[in-house]
Amino acid sequence: MIQLLFLVLFAEGAVALILMWKIGPLRELAMRGLDQLKTGKGPATVKTLACTMSVILASSVASILKIQNRGAKLGTVTPMDQVLWRTHLVEASLIGYTLFLALVIDRLHHYIRKLINLRRTVNTSQEEVENLKKEKQRFKEKEETSLNEIKKLHEEVASIKERLQKLQSESAEHEKRAETAEAHVAALQKQSEELLLEYDRLLEDNQILQTQALAFRG
Repeated sequence: MIQLLFLVLFAEGAVALILMWKIGPLRELAMRGLDQLKTGKGPATVKTLACTMSVILASSVASILKIQNRGAKLGTVTPMDQVLWRTHLVEASLIGYTLFLALVIDRLHHYIRKLINLRRTVNTSQEEVENLKKEKQRFKEKEETSLNEIKKLHEEVASIKERLQKLQSESAEHEKRAETAEAHVAALQKQSEELLLEYDRLLEDNQILQTQALAFRG
């Protein structure tokens, strides 16, 4: 029993050291083994062993106290009681150290697994931050491109407005010219009508003169 407890104690100490200090791939192997131990029927088995060892520890402590009480009543301790007392003391010490190391290993496994998950979360968050930075950079580039396009559109609109103003001024000039030309045409038409009237009057005068001339000859 004592040899088995020493073997278990040394094995637990080795596992605890591997979990505390990273030695090549041994920590990963130990973590995988503990993960498998905590799945399926593993937890129930471990609890059963812990309860059994606790009962043995309580029995050893009770035996130690019983031997001490017997020696106190008799005033002396027999060699057999001394051997039994030492044996129970070693067993109780080994079982106590074994249970304590088991608890330490369980907590180390829990916190290391939690630390690994936190590191993964941090790495994921860093990747998300990098992606956000890249998206922000792309957004800035798109915004700069959009601003340049808007600037170009404003310049084109300003150019179109200038052309429109020029066209409007040219159209106004053409309208003025057209109005002037219409007024000139109207004046020419009026002058033409006056000339026609004058021509008609001259024709009448000519006919009258011809008639008078013919009468004078006859």
